Amino acid sequence: MTLIKKTFGDAWLTDTAVELLGSALTGVALYNFALPAGFPMTGFSGLALILYRLFELPIGAMTIVLNIPVAILCYRLLGRQFFFKSIRCMIFSSLFVDYVAPLLPLYEGGRLLSAICTGVIGGLGYAMIYLRNSSTGGSDFIVMAVKALRPYVQLGRIIFFTDALVIALGGLIFRDFDGVICGLIIDYIYAIVTDKIMYGMNAGKLALVVTDRGKETADKIDELCGRGTTIIEARGGYRQDHRDVVMCACSTKEMLAVEQAVKLIDPNAFTVILESNEVLGEGFKTFRVAQKTEE
Repeated sequence: MTLIKKTFGDAWLTDTAVELLGSALTGVALYNFALPAGFPMTGFSGLALILYRLFELPIGAMTIVLNIPVAILCYRLLGRQFFFKSIRCMIFSSLFVDYVAPLLPLYEGGRLLSAICTGVIGGLGYAMIYLRNSSTGGSDFIVMAVKALRPYVQLGRIIFFTDALVIALGGLIFRDFDGVICGLIIDYIYAIVTDKIMYGMNAGKLALVVTDRGKETADKIDELCGRGTTIIEARGGYRQDHRDVVMCACSTKEMLAVEQAVKLIDPNAFTVILESNEVLGEGFKTFRVAQKTEE
């Protein structure tokens, strides 16, 4: 048990369960939606699909083979835990593609709808995997390496530009320019879904309440929703009279309680509510992505 925790981290059981579900979703997106439609796919899965269509080589097995050199190169940058978790998840996803997904029916609808389903289902699966600070290997290793070196760049953008190269390659080989368009649609949806899920986890609301009764407002907010506040001393721009600005960061569903607290204490208060892309600190969950852990 100690060896498992040292290799995969303390939350290895939760990580494994989420990786299994994420791998199942990515496997279904790839085999049951992307493969029947015949358009180029993204990442190393896309390269594996190209080899399958050219030489009928197993998709999952080829994904593993393509992963080996990149995994070795990225080991030092991303850390041992990330590496072993990614290897485990890569095996899960390959097994799902080769042995589980073929047991499910193939989608035989239009290519555009197939592309949308592939992007949504696959993006959801990849986001779940990334949230556990893991990956499916291959181009994910490259994406996470870039993210580690440039942490300020959104993950979706990195995914889009790296995968677009594989899509273009597949389109050129098979002369399927409609497929390239569908592949880019998948790539774009991947990026949007991944970013919305991952950064949405840390997103919230920020309320700025300008009031004469700062302390009472802060106490009522704490009473109704249990959120801390910061009181900032301010002055009115016209009359130069004293005002308190009560600042409160909270989740979207907690914002209603904050609004109610303000109305109860000071109905004349001036309230500004802002969207917060990320809220970090006490009371908010923080998700680590592409961060090296010390083993």
